[in-house]
Amino acid sequence: MTKDSVSLGLPPTFRYEKQDRIAVMTINRPEAMNAFTAEMLRAMDAAFADFNADPNLWVAILTAAGDKAFSSGMDLKEAIPLLQAGDEMGYEDHTKRPFSDVFKPIIAAINGYCIAGGLEFLQGTDIRIAAEHATFGLGEVRWGIIPTGGSHIRLPRQIPWAVAMELLLTGRPIDARRAYDIGLVNQVVPAAELMAAARQWAETICKNGPLAVRTAKEIAVRALGLESGFVLEKALGARVLASEDAKEGPRAFTEKRKARFTGR
Repeated sequence: MTKDSVSLGLPPTFRYEKQDRIAVMTINRPEAMNAFTAEMLRAMDAAFADFNADPNLWVAILTAAGDKAFSSGMDLKEAIPLLQAGDEMGYEDHTKRPFSDVFKPIIAAINGYCIAGGLEFLQGTDIRIAAEHATFGLGEVRWGIIPTGGSHIRLPRQIPWAVAMELLLTGRPIDARRAYDIGLVNQVVPAAELMAAARQWAETICKNGPLAVRTAKEIAVRALGLESGFVLEKALGARVLASEDAKEGPRAFTEKRKARFTGR
């Protein structure tokens, strides 16, 4: 772990480094497609709280270890039982979603699969650089559940409606080139150039007045008025998570078979 990770008591599955004006956050569970555990979510929250409070840090880069996945979302074996039991998984405040109260710029460097909760975290970032082999998707409906990390509210505001509905309703992924074409990412680069490109964007932003940059982002985010939508998503999402289909889907996923849904 880096010095900054150690000072905050973060687990090795999430690294936090301070490099001049830039904070580098690394999801570090490549053997599990960088799937998030509850412990990792708490670590991310602690790192971003520190980033937000440190006046010497102006921009964050969020990336992941390995070359296969940015994040495959939550570890379903852990998350689904907790969610069905009413555990909020860190979102007790229903008006908040990933990074919705972070007004310093966040750059995502997407090094592979960016699916399910991985794509929901991406929607909370500001500048997105994708490796050529990156893939983006929300496959939750295929398993009888829905993404409740803000996608129903954020995604239709960030890309065309029809494409947002395609991702939400079919569960089918899109590749990096299409993600660029629809405006989901800013740049697509060879994998070997990913972090250099992300750092170049960060250094460009760091040349600007930090107060002006933070205020520009805060105005843009607050003007969207996302909070009521987040509350609605949570309330209706709970109905799905309580269904029989939401039990069958993850079970089928774990057993590597086709789900048998009943609509109940």
